[in-house]
Amino acid sequence: MGRNDRKRRTPLATKAIAASAALALGGGGLLWAQMNASAHESNASGQNQTKAAAAQVATIACPDVGQQLTNVPQNARQGVAVELANLDKQITEAYARLASTRQAQTNDASFVQNAIVGPLKEKRAATIDRIRIDIQRVGGTVNATALAQLAACTTQNATNTTTAGGQNNGGGKNNNGGQNNGGQNNGNTAAPSAGASASASASAPAANNGGQAGNGPTAADFVDITKVAANVQAKPQKSGQASTGSFTTRCGVNANKNHNTDNVIVAPGVTNGAHHEHDYVGNQKVNAFSTNDSLLAAPSSCQNQSDLSAYYWPVVRVQDGSQEFDANALGGGKEGNVGKILTPQSAQIKYVGSPASKVVAMPQFLRIITGDAKTLTNGLANANAHWSCTGFENKVQLTEQYPICPQGSNVVRTFAFQSCWDGVNIDSANHRTHVAFADPASGVCGNGFKAIPQLTMRLVYKITPPTIQNGVVKNAYAVDGFPEQLHKASTDHDDFISVTKNNLAATIANCINTGKKC
Repeated sequence: MGRNDRKRRTPLATKAIAASAALALGGGGLLWAQMNASAHESNASGQNQTKAAAAQVATIACPDVGQQLTNVPQNARQGVAVELANLDKQITEAYARLASTRQAQTNDASFVQNAIVGPLKEKRAATIDRIRIDIQRVGGTVNATALAQLAACTTQNATNTTTAGGQNNGGGKNNNGGQNNGGQNNGNTAAPSAGASASASASAPAANNGGQAGNGPTAADFVDITKVAANVQAKPQKSGQASTGSFTTRCGVNANKNHNTDNVIVAPGVTNGAHHEHDYVGNQKVNAFSTNDSLLAAPSSCQNQSDLSAYYWPVVRVQDGSQEFDANALGGGKEGNVGKILTPQSAQIKYVGSPASKVVAMPQFLRIITGDAKTLTNGLANANAHWSCTGFENKVQLTEQYPICPQGSNVVRTFAFQSCWDGVNIDSANHRTHVAFADPASGVCGNGFKAIPQLTMRLVYKITPPTIQNGVVKNAYAVDGFPEQLHKASTDHDDFISVTKNNLAATIANCINTGKKC
């Protein structure tokens, strides 16, 4: 991991690289532990020196198996998805163990390796082998050697625990065709926490990584937006074939508090597959066990009852000490997601066109995930987080930090989904390669992809501005996430399943192609 100052790839380049390899090593879950800096070295000065040595926070980086699994046959995907969810569960459990054994780690320099990392590798190896069997059983091919190599997790020093992607938040284009990240140097080189506590009430570690549950966010995860240089790039110029219309659907703000910690796209059939809470608007019966038929039969929160689409995103919480309904539940306090869940003041859902061409209607049941919930380990290649403040949206967009907004200004999360579709598949094995971003300079879809209506969302939150005192953030807010991802701003993501009735998908495309605002 560590800092990465390489120029980021364009979305089309990223897709081409991913498509060229059925399996590639990627990042994975991070686990934090208090351990001796020389855990793998002999200590000639004896045990006392080992115990007296300053305990240093270290990471364990596990390859993300699912990110690059692109050649999974359709009839093996359910079984593979269950096993990938098992890998996430194993990381979460190991993370909780790290948080509860700090004294043992201080007393024994080999504790993390022998009691946590080693057993974790064995569990992962067995799970990964089941993935191999699932794929080969239905006639699929897999590089068994490369797959087996994904089992091992490695320890790293605290100096390598910054958000993957480099020091400069403002340098280069966002890999997925979004706006520049903006922001100042993250400066996040201080040792992070010994890990998220297994419950919201657990005591914080000695080298606290911030946050009510000890797993973030830290002061370095926030920036005064008034001190960030403008970084929003101009949009591509519209061609004569541009589709200039738009379609807005009004589906509410989840005021009825429809939440769960499932994710039917990435972990179908697995309860708590997301390990964090989601807000749901649109389709009101979305959970791990939803099917296309059940989605079609469900009620919708949208004013247009022909829109049964599932729009869902991780909740935002203010870490003010509040005990939410899930304070003692998986996906909530037991996994480091703590504090008061905020309901957006407004949630705008709008479909827009392409600057380069007309659009085709979205296919029924198309699934799209935008952003990456695991950027701390995977890097920023698939990051698509955009944080700003009202009054600053046309000037500054942040990916790696949360904004501290001036008085009277509200926090804004925006998403611009992939707007190019391969014309065939409604999903893909890694839930990414069937859709892509248009070229950021021209707006053109490449590699035979077709332009579809681009789903955009704008969520506004009224949040008391956090303050930084003596290097500690007060009144922190953060997006829910996997506990090992430390609530980084860059892990923000959004999920969507297109479900419509009464020819609504064609109506949306027609409004956009004819320049209407519907």
